[in-house]
Amino acid sequence: MHWRTAHVTTITVTTGTSETSGPEAIDGEVADTPAEVVSAPAAEPSGDSWSQIRADDALQFGPVETTPKPEPPSWLQDLFEWIGQLFEPLGRGLIGIWPVLKWVLLAGVIALLLWLLWKLVEPYIGGPKREKTIDEEWAPEREDALALLSDADRLAAEGNYDEATHLLLQRSVSQIAASRPEWLEPSSTAREIAALPALPEAARGAFTTISERVERSMFALKQLGADDWQAARAAYADFALETL
Repeated sequence: MHWRTAHVTTITVTTGTSETSGPEAIDGEVADTPAEVVSAPAAEPSGDSWSQIRADDALQFGPVETTPKPEPPSWLQDLFEWIGQLFEPLGRGLIGIWPVLKWVLLAGVIALLLWLLWKLVEPYIGGPKREKTIDEEWAPEREDALALLSDADRLAAEGNYDEATHLLLQRSVSQIAASRPEWLEPSSTAREIAALPALPEAARGAFTTISERVERSMFALKQLGADDWQAARAAYADFALETL
């Protein structure tokens, strides 16, 4: 019997704690030896990859260069130095009197807060303001009232009852603004004027009658008739002239 030996590459395998080396094969068959995985050697790092990273402009490798802040001009430095010297005595004085000054400032702040609080609650705890007291003697000048009624009567005679009633309201407000400007605000409405406690009772009634008809004409779009005009005219005349 002849033994044939196959040509195999010599490898080193690890089996537990022992090592076996050498050709082991009979008739082209490898001997029954435990197979182990042989690790390949690690690849050496490539210099091309590092060169590509260094060549990337998006990455910063060198130190960041900063532009030094320019010095202010000499004249500005001199100005600041002069201002400092000017207020230096004042600063020293404030530091010296600060133990007393802080209490003075605190008292001033408290006084201001108390004044603001009083202004907020005064309308609710006090009586009506002096300028809001009822003045039963006030009435528009007789000549102004007659001129107003004459102009309004002319419009009413033409059938323009809406314009005539509106004229009564506008001119009445102007008469109050001319004689008692402290009673009105720029935003005062006809209803607010009619509710003024400073107006005599007759004046409040006249304004209420006239303003209701003007509002009906302007906002409800209801045309006024002769009866509406007569009611508004009588209300104004009773207040302004009494004997008309």
